[in-house]
Parts: sequence; structure tokens; C-alpha cells
Amino acid sequence: MAPSADPGSMASDPTVVVQNVRVRYRVPSTDIADLRAVSRSERLYLHATGQRPKVTVDALKGVSFVARAGESIGILGRNGSGKSTLLRIIAGLETPLSGSVVARSNPVLLGVDAALVPELPGERNVLLGCLAMGLTRAQARAVLPEIVELAGIGKAIYRPMKTYSSGMASRLRFAIAAAVNPDILLIDEALGTGDAAFKERSERKMNQLRAAAGTVFIVSHAAQVIEEMCSRAIWMMDGVLIGDGPGPEIAHDYRWWSWNVAKDEFDKADEILANCREKWAPYAPVIAEPGTYASPQRHAR
Repeated sequence: MAPSADPGSMASDPTVVVQNVRVRYRVPSTDIADLRAVSRSERLYLHATGQRPKVTVDALKGVSFVARAGESIGILGRNGSGKSTLLRIIAGLETPLSGSVVARSNPVLLGVDAALVPELPGERNVLLGCLAMGLTRAQARAVLPEIVELAGIGKAIYRPMKTYSSGMASRLRFAIAAAVNPDILLIDEALGTGDAAFKERSERKMNQLRAAAGTVFIVSHAAQVIEEMCSRAIWMMDGVLIGDGPGPEIAHDYRWWSWNVAKDEFDKADEILANCREKWAPYAPVIAEPGTYASPQRHAR
């Protein structure tokens, strides 16, 4: 039976509407069975050219949901579940095989919109990143102190980016993206790289964005980040959205399931997963006709 419509689904304005999105890739495979599955002539061609046979991977399989103003949405799932692909589709960096995405404004994907140059100092990169996201030079200089404080990298802001650790670079990218106060902010694996002080500052900044009726998406392998920072979470598995609900509760269940998988307690993990699929089964989103929304569709097939 299809899940019923979410009774609270019209509580606030939609910011992102994802409808039946499917993504399919053709990727090389080293599996000998895939090589044997192709014709003899194709095997000879692949051998002569040093290529591998390609297989079809369905990265997203009909994902639908509505994100609303004031939400911080965590996206959970193991490697290969479709988390980052979903974020890139929302950002407009990839086009789905089918389905549509509607956003009321241009989403900012952390680490992509900020055009950072390794040879330049952090200070110059801040200016470049802000200019790339639409600020004037005067506005960029005005927010520089705020960005340095949020990133927490101190005097390193005057050193070349190539001397930064991966954590320092991630924190600076987050600070640049957040400083322009985007309506829709997409964060992929960037908030698990700091200390407790950075976590507190970044959480405070995300709360400010949400209070201004914005929406924040966070992809993280660290379920504790989702548990502590997100009002809502969606659980992805093999390209399918299997759970949607309160962030702290879903993240807690995800952590318990993951722990049992890591301990090879597969029967217990299967039991937890079955319960979670039932408890957090996604509501059928209330999706109006495309003309209802002020913004045009970002993708449509």
C-alpha cells in the first residue's frame, strides 16, 4: 500500500521539489563475469584498446520529496547509496535520466561554488569565492572577518591554500558558502572536519540560515552530525529513499543499524532495518503542478 500524504506537508513554503528522479550511469567493470557477458568481437576490441566492459548502475531510483523553508535536512546512507548524486542533482550539476527538480532559488553546493586556487592565500580565495557567488568586491571585503572567524583558521588565512590541511580547507569553504547567506545550502561531507568550537559556530550559522526561511542539506557519513544538527533526515539505500522523518530519531536508528553491520551482527541489523523501513516509510509528497511554483524546473525529462 502506498504511504499516505504527510499531513504536515503544506506547513511551510517549498524550497526544493524532487519528483521521481532517476539517475543511471554506465561505468567500467573489472568483474570477469561482465567481460564474459559481451560478444567475442567486443572482447577482442576491449582487449585491443585496453578498456573494460561497461555496466549499468542505477544511482537514484525514483526519488521524490519536498524540502521546505526552515528545514535542515540530513542525508544518510552508506557509500554508493546515492547521497552525493542526489545533492549534485539538486545543485544542477547533473541531469537525471528522468524526473524533475524544482528549486525556488539557486542552490549553493559547498566546495563547488567557491572557486578556490591552491597557490593563492586564503584571504584572496575568500574574495574570489565571494565574487563567484555574486557579492561585490566591497561586500566580499566586508564579510572577510566573519568568514575568518567562522572557519577558525587564524593567521593561516594569509598563507597559500595548498599549505592547508583538508580540514582547514573544508572549514574555509563552508565559511565562504555560508557567508553569502544562501537560500538553499548544500553541504557534502564538510562538517566533520572541525573541533567542538567549529561545530558550535557552524551549527549557529546554519540556525541563522534556517531562521531566515532557508533550507540546508547535509550529507555526512557521521550520523552523529545529522543527529545533532538536522531537524529532518532522509535515509538512502541503493538509490532508494527508504526513510524520512525527524533528524535525531532517524540518525539514532541509522547509527544502531550501522553498528550492528560493523560487528557482523547481520540478523540483528536486518531486523533493525526492517523496523526502520516500516517506521520511517516516506510519506507520499504533496507535489503540485510545476506551474504552482514560482521557480522554473532545474531539470525535467
